[in-house]
Amino acid sequence: MMNKRLNKYSLLFFLFLVSFFRVQAQKANWQNLDLGADSVFGISTEKAYDELLKDKKPHTVLVAVIDGGVDTAHEDLEAVIWNNPKRNKINDTHGWNFIGSAKGNVLTDNAELTRLVREQTTKFAGLDSLTVPPQDKPAFQLWLKERRELKEKIAEAKRNFYGMQGFKNILDTIILRTGRDHPGLDDLLAYQPRNEMEKTVKNVVTAELKQYPDLAAFEKTQLEEGLKHERELLDYSLNVGFDPRPIVGDNYADSRQRNYGNNDVTGPDAHHGTHVAGIIAAVRDNNRGIKGVANAVRIISVRAVPNGDERDKDVANAIRYATDRGAKVINMSFGKDYSYDKQAVDEAVKYAARHDVLLVHAAGNENRNLDSLQNYPNRHYEDGETAQNWIEVGASGWKNDTTLKASFSNYGKTAVDVFAPGVQINSTIPGSKYAKFDGTSMAAPVVAGLAALIREYYPELSALEVKGIILRSAVKVDHMVKVSTGKDSRMVPFTELCNSGGIVNAYRALLLAANYKLNKQR
Repeated sequence: MMNKRLNKYSLLFFLFLVSFFRVQAQKANWQNLDLGADSVFGISTEKAYDELLKDKKPHTVLVAVIDGGVDTAHEDLEAVIWNNPKRNKINDTHGWNFIGSAKGNVLTDNAELTRLVREQTTKFAGLDSLTVPPQDKPAFQLWLKERRELKEKIAEAKRNFYGMQGFKNILDTIILRTGRDHPGLDDLLAYQPRNEMEKTVKNVVTAELKQYPDLAAFEKTQLEEGLKHERELLDYSLNVGFDPRPIVGDNYADSRQRNYGNNDVTGPDAHHGTHVAGIIAAVRDNNRGIKGVANAVRIISVRAVPNGDERDKDVANAIRYATDRGAKVINMSFGKDYSYDKQAVDEAVKYAARHDVLLVHAAGNENRNLDSLQNYPNRHYEDGETAQNWIEVGASGWKNDTTLKASFSNYGKTAVDVFAPGVQINSTIPGSKYAKFDGTSMAAPVVAGLAALIREYYPELSALEVKGIILRSAVKVDHMVKVSTGKDSRMVPFTELCNSGGIVNAYRALLLAANYKLNKQR
C-alpha cells in the first residue's frame, strides 16, 4: 500500500536533496586550474606555481583547521600535520580536542536552538504571561518563540523522514517488480508504473540514474543518507532530552574555562575536517591523491565541531588555542543560526586579531541572503565594532555562466566577502581515501589555502594586508547569475552576492602581494 505520508512537500525536499548531492563530472583538481587555460573557473593555483613560484622558497605557515577532526595518518596529509615542538603535560602533539575527555569523545550534539530551549524550559515551564515575573517577560517571550520554532523544525524533520521513507518503499517495490537483482537505467525505463506515485518515483529516479551503476547504488547514496540525516535530526539535533556534554566534563557555564578536552584530534568522524585539510595543504609533489593550494603548510587540528551545532565556548577556546600555538590562518567551516555566548567568541576573535591571525569562515549552505539574516559565528561584535581579520566565503561552481553561484551557497553584498570553488571538490577523507564534497565548507579552505600561500612567500605581510590582497585580486564577474528560491529563480548581478564581486585568484593575488612587498620596502 502506498505510504500516504509521501506528500508534495516531502517530494520537493527529496528533489532538493538529489540536486544537492548530484555527482557531476569536471576536470580533476579543478579548483586549482585556470579559466583561460582550462575552461573551468578555478583560482589559477597551478599557473601561479608554474609562472611565479617555481624558483622561490616558501616559509612554513601554520594553519589551524577548527572542525570535527583530521585524519593525521592520511597518506596525503601525514607529512603536513603539525608536530608540536613544545609539548607539555597535556601532550598536544598535533592539536587539541575541546569536545572530548578521558571519558571519550562527543560525536553528535544538539542544534543550538535545542540547547537554548532546554535551558529556558527549566526556568519557565509551568508559567504563562500572567504568572511570569515582569523582569523575565522579554526572556519568556523569546523562549516561547524559540520553542515554536523548534516544534516546527521537528515537524519538518518528521515530514521529510516519512516522505523519504515512503519514496524508498515505492522504489523498493519497483526494484522487486523488475525481477532483476541489480536493475539499471534500461530496466527502469522499461518498467510500467502501476499508479501515479510509481510514475513520479520513476521519473525522478530516471533523471538521476545516469550517474549511478544501478538502482541499489542510487538508493544507498541518496535515500539512505537522507534518511540517516533526518533520523539524526530527530534523535539528537532537535531532541531536548539528548545532551552529550557530560562526556566533556567541563563547567559549561564558565566560558573562561580553558583546561578541558583531550589530545584526540581525529575523533570518531573526521570526514569533514580531513576533507577541509586536504583542500588547504595536501602534499602537491608525492604523486598521490590531490594537490592542496599551499605547499608549505603545517595543519593544526583543533576539534570543536560535532555532528550538530558547535558550542561557542569550544569555538572560542579553539581560536585561542590555535593562536597561542602560532597559527597565522584559521579555517572555520561551520556555522549556526543561534549563538549562546557570542561575547566569548568575540573576545577570542579580538585575541586572534591582536596576534595577526586571519580567520576564514564558510558562509553556509542554505541559499540565504546573510545581509538580512543572522549566521554565527560572524565578524560583527556585540559592542558594535567589526572584526577586520575575517573573510566570509561563498561557494562557486566551475562554469563561467549563470550557474556560477553554487545553488546552495549563502550570499550577501555586505555579509560575504568573496566566492571560491565549492562544488564537487575532490579531497582527502579518512583511511587514505578521497571523495568529492559540495559546500561553502570546501570554498573556505580554498581561501584559507590561498591566504597561507601568500604568507608563505610574503611573510612580512600582515593578516589585514593578506585579506586586502585576496579581495582586491579577485576576478570580477561581470555577468548575471541565477539565484533560486524554492520553485522561483531570478537573475542578479554577481556583484550583488558579495562585496568583492568576484572569485579568488591565486595568480593575481601573488602578483599583487609582490607589489605590496616592493611598496613596503621603499
